[in-house]
Amino acid sequence: MERRIKEFLEQSEKDGVARRLAVIAPMRGGRLSAGGKEYVNFSSNDYLALASHPELARAASGALSPVLGSSASRLMTGTTCLHEALEEKIARFKHKPAALVFNTGYQANIGIISALCGRGDCVFSDRLNHASIVDGIRLSGARSFRFRHNDAGHLEELLRRERRKFRGALIITETVYSMDGDIAPLADMARLKKDHDCTFMVDEAHATGVMGENGSGVVEATGLAGEVDIIMGTFSKALGGFGAYAAVSENLKKFLINTCRSFIYSTALPPSVIAADSVAIDLVKKEPHRRRELLSNAEYLKERLKEEGFHVKGASQIIPVILGGNRETVNVSEALREKGYWVTPVRPPTVPKGEARLRLSLSYAHSREVLERFIEDIASLAQSVKG
Repeated sequence: MERRIKEFLEQSEKDGVARRLAVIAPMRGGRLSAGGKEYVNFSSNDYLALASHPELARAASGALSPVLGSSASRLMTGTTCLHEALEEKIARFKHKPAALVFNTGYQANIGIISALCGRGDCVFSDRLNHASIVDGIRLSGARSFRFRHNDAGHLEELLRRERRKFRGALIITETVYSMDGDIAPLADMARLKKDHDCTFMVDEAHATGVMGENGSGVVEATGLAGEVDIIMGTFSKALGGFGAYAAVSENLKKFLINTCRSFIYSTALPPSVIAADSVAIDLVKKEPHRRRELLSNAEYLKERLKEEGFHVKGASQIIPVILGGNRETVNVSEALREKGYWVTPVRPPTVPKGEARLRLSLSYAHSREVLERFIEDIASLAQSVKG
């Protein structure tokens, strides 16, 4: 075992993919502090700058008494009236009959998929789906078929060829992709779900709070809540809190309560967290200017980077700047850090080989002035970053 660890560490250093934890101190205004220096934070998922909103802090503080933790699983004594009220609010927010709160997005995905699917079933999953989805499929024991990223045509080919061989089938996709920032063709997938008798699950982790008329997500924006069976998402990104949820039918909620191991065997989230999550949903509805300005700034930054000759992707608040090589990407990230920007390099296996990138994650707190300075500074590194 020690030999394996040593070989891995040596090879990862050689390949330029070794990762290290950075100790930081979060700050307001889309910034952070590390090593005594302040940086513009382009690596956080706090898209609406709600993590520092005083209303979330007040809600969390008000729910601290008489105890700090929940001290039990939801099926024991961990479910409070706050948990129940939050689930009712999520169901309304997501236009579904019911909802169930989970401790993390990872736990939600692995638990839901492995509870729904088993041997004799199959799962059709986008090739770029999150690791939690991949791991959930592996745990389930179901047969997995991966379709090309956002390619409904390839999904249809696989369904026509493979679906009839299996008892049950699940189609699963993210709506906004965390590393490419693009959006799934949900309408086409919903049609295929009907045509081939499948269950349809979407992961709205990076869309909740940002997309849709009321900030509910891409499912709301496309009017497909009635066609999507499971709408999963998190509180830990645009909503500025912690935890996850699944918006589902009443029967599916009852099923998951009784079969989903990541739900059954986890201590419940503490009341303070639940209270803050509930207020965050209210703020998303009450302060729509946050998501509108965020998306406007994201479009502005993307177009300006293209003008400077950078290879960028995305149709959301996530803008990947594709550089290609691992070492080159790390070097550019370090050069930007010297200029006061915290932009984490993303390398394989998180993204495909040869597609190492800087993932620019915008926040409502980033002003146009900040974006203009960033464009000037990254453009000054043009000789080392343009492909």
